[in-house]
Amino acid sequence: MTDAAQLIADELAEAAAPCVTSSFQAECVVLVDMLRKIRPDIPVLFLDTVHHFAETYRYRDEIAQRWDLNLINLRAEEPVPGLWQQSTTDCCGRHKVGPLFAALNGYDVWFTGLRREQSPTRANLAHIEPFALSSGKVLRKVSPLAEWTTREVWQYAKANQIPLLPLYDRGYTSIGCEPCTSLPLDASDQRSGRWGGLKRECGIHIQPVEIKDARTLPSAR
Repeated sequence: MTDAAQLIADELAEAAAPCVTSSFQAECVVLVDMLRKIRPDIPVLFLDTVHHFAETYRYRDEIAQRWDLNLINLRAEEPVPGLWQQSTTDCCGRHKVGPLFAALNGYDVWFTGLRREQSPTRANLAHIEPFALSSGKVLRKVSPLAEWTTREVWQYAKANQIPLLPLYDRGYTSIGCEPCTSLPLDASDQRSGRWGGLKRECGIHIQPVEIKDARTLPSAR
């Protein structure tokens, strides 16, 4: 099993401009905690879709203040409240994919809290992989917690006295935008409560352009 802490330390040592995306779910907060202990000023990118739960916004602000995070809220230039009712694909594209991919052009290493256990769509997740933006820039996408179980995430949070998003206490297992998040429809699939079970991914973790040789990772320097 890959040592997440060592992987983080190694990648940060080589990175010129690292960042981490965080939805402030459990694994995201655990990852941010591990990163900030080495690089306190690492940019923490939060996608403000204008549709999050009120609890998510409050929790984000509490953690950001407690840890003095370098929080960067990303929002579409022209948000469209209610777009999800017409097309969840268009809504995610406008409020998540577009703002994030534009922001990622300024970084060379992108840390994520993705885990294989979260969904069948993530079962083959690599710890490190190239990620090419539509601009042509290729990043190192790093998922240090890829092998972690939900139990391990919660154990880390407890051991490090990290309070978690209160929505978990209401039975949610994957938390995104309020209109498109429900309690899990399938107990074996943590993300089955997203988008009414019609899809599992919003698009930010889907490669926008083909990388001809995925074996070649961009240098972190």
